Amino acid sequence: MRAPIGKVVCVGRNYAEHARELGNEIPKSPILFMKPASSVVSVRNDIVRPDPAKYGDTHYEAELCIQLSADLSAATVEQAQQAIGAVTLGLDLTLRDLQSKLKEKGHPWERAKCFDGACVLADWLEPQAFADFSQVNYQLTINDELRQDGDSAFMLFSVYELLAEISHAFSLQAGDVIMTGTPSGVGVLQANDQLKLTLGAHEWQVKVR
Repeated sequence: MRAPIGKVVCVGRNYAEHARELGNEIPKSPILFMKPASSVVSVRNDIVRPDPAKYGDTHYEAELCIQLSADLSAATVEQAQQAIGAVTLGLDLTLRDLQSKLKEKGHPWERAKCFDGACVLADWLEPQAFADFSQVNYQLTINDELRQDGDSAFMLFSVYELLAEISHAFSLQAGDVIMTGTPSGVGVLQANDQLKLTLGAHEWQVKVR
């Protein structure tokens, strides 16, 4: 990591097709939740799923991720643009069965999103290579099959808009990570799956245990 991570802010339903595939309404403003820094692991290590017999299925959600190089509070879009320090891909791992049960009871669902290893991050890259982030394409393949094909052009809320909006909800600090939402195609991780994340000319591979 380029800087110590204080928190990971995640954006739900930022792609309309993903919202539809889970049967959710398309939001009119960003849906935010958090993962603790303790949930972050490197893509260079195997993905370790919580025991399926106890916790049910673990779902993958590939996302474009931003790390801040400056604090943001009630920021403008222009200030948010200047605060981007690094870019990578990540996996927001979700215990979907547990999440559904918690939602049915009206309970918070941190238990399904914040477990150790629930935030898998690849290596950080320089942000200048991605211009204004209006058309960043990325992919997740599993066992050589394309599962997710994301493009920031289809985000409901753009990268700069997200950062500014989040900073009006609560302050962001240098080192914080923002997971900008996942495209359609999420699904279940199985033991021994071979995952490949692709962002431009950069690729990362990881195995599931």
